[in-house]
Amino acid sequence: MLFNPINEDKEMLDFTCEHCGMGVTGLTCAKCSAELVHDHITKDDGTQVGVAKCPNGCGMIKSPMCCGNDMSCSTSDSASE
Repeated sequence: MLFNPINEDKEMLDFTCEHCGMGVTGLTCAKCSAELVHDHITKDDGTQVGVAKCPNGCGMIKSPMCCGNDMSCSTSDSASE
């Protein structure tokens, strides 16, 4: 598990590949070090895209990809790990 002392009490994002099991835990913003939160944006054609967004408004990134597909997202309570 990645450790971020600024956000040790908060939930962490877990992105997991449904095909191979590769995972990413604890994405943080490079500008303010806040833990990114999972969200969705709606494209002009009406489809939704998963994103990891800075809660402080610094920006967002598209959800990570693995095996040619978007990784699915869940959250885990970092205090229990």
